[in-house]
Amino acid sequence: MVALRKLGQLLITVVLVTLFASLLLELLPGDPVEVLVPFGSDEQREAVRADLELDQPFIARYTSWLGGFATGDMGNYYAVSSTRPVSERVWQALPVSLVLMIYAQVIALLIAIPVGVFAAYRKDSFFDRLSNTSAFAMLAIPTFALGFVLQYYLAVKLGWFKATGYTPIEENPVEHFQTVFLPVVTLAVGQVAVYMRLLRSDMIATLQQDFITMAKAKGLRNKRILFRHALRPSSLTLLTVAGLNVGTLIGGALIVEVVFQIPGMGFLIAEAIATRQVVAFQSMVAIIAIFYVLVNFGVDILYSVLDPRIRR
Repeated sequence: MVALRKLGQLLITVVLVTLFASLLLELLPGDPVEVLVPFGSDEQREAVRADLELDQPFIARYTSWLGGFATGDMGNYYAVSSTRPVSERVWQALPVSLVLMIYAQVIALLIAIPVGVFAAYRKDSFFDRLSNTSAFAMLAIPTFALGFVLQYYLAVKLGWFKATGYTPIEENPVEHFQTVFLPVVTLAVGQVAVYMRLLRSDMIATLQQDFITMAKAKGLRNKRILFRHALRPSSLTLLTVAGLNVGTLIGGALIVEVVFQIPGMGFLIAEAIATRQVVAFQSMVAIIAIFYVLVNFGVDILYSVLDPRIRR
């Protein structure tokens, strides 16, 4: 029953997200064919127009794409002399974006959890005030601005990292680190601030509960009380936001991948918008929507692991 409900949510989410995104792309001025084949002949333009069904109403084109996507057909990229399957580029770009988002999420949690726990334990101390002030500063910095600053000073001026491009870890681990460090830090900074403040608030409330007082009365060490007894019930909200923040990471990845010229899904989406690749854009948005729903479905499952009461 739960699986059917989640499947229904997945289908509704994909339809609504792709429909809304396609409508926004439809509002862009100009003829998509002029952008796709600017130097093509009239025959080539008419062939592309017919293939994209641009002579049909929007709803007819959307339902035609949706039917094709449901059967595994993501459409094609169009150029003057050739076409290329969207699926080919998606399966090349998707692992790149996943690597960046996983790195950013892991780093954000590794930093935010100990800082948030200690800030709650030392509430109103100098460390607590410093961490809160730092969190506000990190939230106030726009992602694209932080990316440009890090790129200029650490890559261009100092040469410590690669300014653009992406190297897979299986090709060269050192170059992989040099290419992903700056974009991952750019993505993770805002997440650290959100997770740290959220966990701090929940931990402060948890540390006032009776079972924490009982643990202290038993003489347990503070480290054990904080990370064994207090962290687990305080992490449900953090887990929820971490799942929801996948959408924020996807949006941030679009900006970061364009700034650092990383061939991920964000870069492909920006390219599809700029070149009016309508079918490719719809397919990539659908892939991202499916990924987002599946991640949050996994978060729902983890709830029962962290809090057995939810299983009932």
